[in-house]
Amino acid sequence: MTQQVSMRIDKFLKVSRILKRRTVAQEACAGGKVCVNGREAKPSHQVKEGDIVEITYATGVLKFKVLAVKQTTKKDEAAGLYEILE
Repeated sequence: MTQQVSMRIDKFLKVSRILKRRTVAQEACAGGKVCVNGREAKPSHQVKEGDIVEITYATGVLKFKVLAVKQTTKKDEAAGLYEILE
C-alpha cells in the first residue's frame, strides 16, 4: 500500500507558486480566505492529492484540485501540481 503524501497548506501554496511567499499563504489562511474540501483551513492544515482548495481574493475565487504533493518543484513544473476548476 502506498502512503498518502501530505503537506501543510501554506507550504503547498508556496511550492505550487499559487501564492508567492509562505507568509502571504499563512496570512490568507489565518484570515479565513482559504478553504480545503469546503472547510476553512489553518496554515498547518495538511493537504493531499485529490483535495479541493478554494482561495478567496478581492477579485474573486480561485478553486483548484491538488494533483500532486512535492516538497520542491521547478517553476515550470509547478502548474502540474494542481488543476484549476470552474
